[in-house]
Amino acid sequence: MAESVLAFLRDQPVIALFLTIGFGCLLARVRVVGVELGAVAGTLLVSLFLGSQGFRISPAAQAVGFALFIFSVGYQAGPRFIEALKANGWRYLALSVVVCAIGLITALIAGSLLAMPPGGTAGLLSGSLTTTPMLAAAQEAVRSGIATLPAGSDSDRVIATIGTTYAITYIVGMLGIIVAVRLMPRIAGVDLPTAAAAMDGGSRTQPVQIQARGYRVTNDELCRQSATELARRFWDGFSIAHLRRSQQWLPITPEERLQHGDEIYVVGDATLFQRGISQLGEEISVASDVELSADARQVIVTQGSAVSRPLGNLNLARGHGILVTGLRRDALSLPLSPEVVLQRGDVLTVVGSNRALAALPALVGPLEAEAMETDMTTFAFGIAFGTAIGLLAITVAGTPIGLGTAGGLLASGVLVGWLNNLRPSTGKFPEAARWILMEFGLLIFICGVGLQSGSQVVETLREAGPWLVVAALAVVSIPVLCGYLFGRHVLKLPPVLLMGALTGAMTSGPALSLLIAEAKSSAPALGYTGTYAFSSIIMTIIGTLVMAF
Repeated sequence: MAESVLAFLRDQPVIALFLTIGFGCLLARVRVVGVELGAVAGTLLVSLFLGSQGFRISPAAQAVGFALFIFSVGYQAGPRFIEALKANGWRYLALSVVVCAIGLITALIAGSLLAMPPGGTAGLLSGSLTTTPMLAAAQEAVRSGIATLPAGSDSDRVIATIGTTYAITYIVGMLGIIVAVRLMPRIAGVDLPTAAAAMDGGSRTQPVQIQARGYRVTNDELCRQSATELARRFWDGFSIAHLRRSQQWLPITPEERLQHGDEIYVVGDATLFQRGISQLGEEISVASDVELSADARQVIVTQGSAVSRPLGNLNLARGHGILVTGLRRDALSLPLSPEVVLQRGDVLTVVGSNRALAALPALVGPLEAEAMETDMTTFAFGIAFGTAIGLLAITVAGTPIGLGTAGGLLASGVLVGWLNNLRPSTGKFPEAARWILMEFGLLIFICGVGLQSGSQVVETLREAGPWLVVAALAVVSIPVLCGYLFGRHVLKLPPVLLMGALTGAMTSGPALSLLIAEAKSSAPALGYTGTYAFSSIIMTIIGTLVMAF
């Protein structure tokens, strides 16, 4: 019965491909040391098993997945790369370079000591650092002929070796990063929850629960204080306040002083009303004039007047009656604070009256509902252009030198993303569309890697023995340790941001999830987004270089 099912699936590659991805995503929910495996690890394990049974997917299908993934990585990471360089991102760039460089050196030494076959070092490095773009770039360097292979080496065999070594060391690397995230703060004597709480200060890290309350002013002592002084005592930086005096709505100026009998209506997070605002006077029913739109909306930060400015400087609450309830960057939720500096492409969740929301495109950027269309023309030509320039190469001393397909697609993605930053109407690629194409392309590519490597995993383990696992542990632990020391003593990064930055430098989403849980705060995500863009680009380049020289 089982053999009949396998025979049927071998004849139905489309069904086999999507079943592999489906079961891989189910396996992704399995927890190891308290952290979910993730879709990449799950799909890799399922495809390795099926690969040992003789399953394969079309090289064309894997190539399409590869192109979707690398182009999307460039589109997402490139603008962040440029914006960070223009701002104060040099520390995150330096940390990314140190982590990647030390990982490369460690892998080269380990590969030499173990006398690994051609492609083994690239697989060891990409797997231990859990960076799939590096794997993709290394394999494509072999396919395109950029890689320098020893005489007599078979390119298909080298590609399979890269994939097999990656598959074995990926699991070791993922677990190694997770263990490092748990142990490093303890070894350094850092209490992550306490450090995160101190760093958060007035930041909001929990889901917002919007409430509206009204007060009739009866506290004469508070009437002697200006609106600015009252804001220092009670305001959280985001909530909206309305003043009604003698049935007339009045603007609240910085020097405004309340009068006995004034009515104050406040809309904001439930935590605001625990800050003592009830001292104003007796609570009253909320006036019908104080209304907000029924649903939250998302606005994408694109306007130059909002980019690189602290969120509080936009004056959305006081000046425009808009309540900000959330902030996402690269699909990660960040702590909400008036001091957080906005970056192009950030997504704000806002609540306000329809009239107030209509003013947002000019202040901040387009509402997400207005930016849902994907510019398929630019998207398609961008991938074609990236693939074409990746084929170009010049020959120096008999060695072809060029970007390679991975480098070409990455550069094209960076260019299109940058153009979208300059002109939001060009190259529109909404967050949800970008995520599904990048994730889907990644899983197709990983599926191909696993199926191709499945038949060689046992043989590779038998030849390398436990030393391959030891080497993977060295490649993942030494960069993390050196990166932590460099970040603390040279860059002077706070521990919470540094730990998040290290997970970003290793492009490890599962490790970030664990870190956020350990810190009981989303503050580490600020560090993660700081290094992720740099490392994604650097590691893709390294993937090509490690095979070319």
